[in-house]
Amino acid sequence: MSNPRYLAVKLLCKTFSGGSFSNIQLNSGLKNSDLDDRDKKLCSAIYYGVIERKIHLDYIINKFSSRPVEKLDNTVLNILRCGVYQILFMDNVPDSASVNESVSLVKKFGKTSASGMVNAILRNFIRQGKTVKFPEDRLQRMSIEYSAPSEFVKSLIDDYGEELAENLLSDALGNPPVTVRINSLKCTEEKFAELFGEKAVKNNILPYCFELSGDVTATEAFRKGFFHVQDLASQLCCMALAPTEKDLVLDICSAPGGKAFTMAELMNGKGKIMAFDLHEKRVKLIRDGAERLGLSNIETSAGDATKFNPDLPKFTKILCDVPCSGLGAVRRKPEIKYKNFGDFSGLPEIQYKIAENALRYLATGGEMVYSTCTLRKAENICIVERLLENHPEIEQIILPEPLGTTFGSSADIFPCHFGSDGFFISKFRKVR
Repeated sequence: MSNPRYLAVKLLCKTFSGGSFSNIQLNSGLKNSDLDDRDKKLCSAIYYGVIERKIHLDYIINKFSSRPVEKLDNTVLNILRCGVYQILFMDNVPDSASVNESVSLVKKFGKTSASGMVNAILRNFIRQGKTVKFPEDRLQRMSIEYSAPSEFVKSLIDDYGEELAENLLSDALGNPPVTVRINSLKCTEEKFAELFGEKAVKNNILPYCFELSGDVTATEAFRKGFFHVQDLASQLCCMALAPTEKDLVLDICSAPGGKAFTMAELMNGKGKIMAFDLHEKRVKLIRDGAERLGLSNIETSAGDATKFNPDLPKFTKILCDVPCSGLGAVRRKPEIKYKNFGDFSGLPEIQYKIAENALRYLATGGEMVYSTCTLRKAENICIVERLLENHPEIEQIILPEPLGTTFGSSADIFPCHFGSDGFFISKFRKVR
């Protein structure tokens, strides 16, 4: 049988060098392993834990290593990260086991010459009480404590203040809930609760919204199309647009389709949703999901959201959920926070082009929601303000509850508000 720690190190080396999303990398690794359920949980805990705490772990390693982390062999460094993580954050793993297993891994990966160094670093950390002194500078301290690059921390503080920044960063270090949306066309809340028993916890904010545990996509209820996985914030986004069975809806950047599915259910399977995405491969995700859920009022097609298609009709409702930096979902994809902020510099212009093009499809009197799963003003309120300045034919309108009272017409949603991922939602009406 495979070694869960060995697999965790192997996957970490791939993740940190290849840029693949952590959930995809882990799911593939576990699927191709012969680990039992217990070892899969251990592998997952170490793998995600190291990604979430990388900066914190590297800071500790630097304190006890004669060589800086950037000079260490990548495999050896990831073994050290796993060892320190287990010592510091996994109470169910004895310190001796963390050290011994780490030294054993060095040998299994053919790095025997580094075994003495790994042993010394981990044992010295334990002897020193498993503590290190953080910098006094607040920004540096937050960067290390929450394992987020200083640039990310500063961006959040500059945009939203220290309290909300700390809320997102601290929440990103916990285990996010698995939130699902019941397909009301196939299943009632009562039937769903009966199927899953104590595993299903009803959300007190939205109807048809539950938290589940375990591998929910492996269940018979999922295969039968009784629900789809969707964070609460994304469900709130659909509720904000509030489509009805009388609406013709455009979902201009739809894949993988979760919001289209929720909107189709809100419309009782009637009306029509036209769901587009750039690549046919991603459009297939929408089509397959709609088929599993039995949602026949969704029509899918590939299309460039930045380019106007004169063959499309005017729409009464438009969801403009644009590509973004994704920083609001950092608790689900912790590797996102390590991205170079320079990679995000071109996003606002793309987002504005998509939103401006979407307005061309909106019927007079129609409503549009602009949304992202990030928390950067450059990608959110700045785009909204630019649209309002350049398009006198639109006006902002108050979001429906539970968003309207708290946020008005534009919502910067943090975990402290609803327990959801970070998200941004703003709503417009075309008045002429």
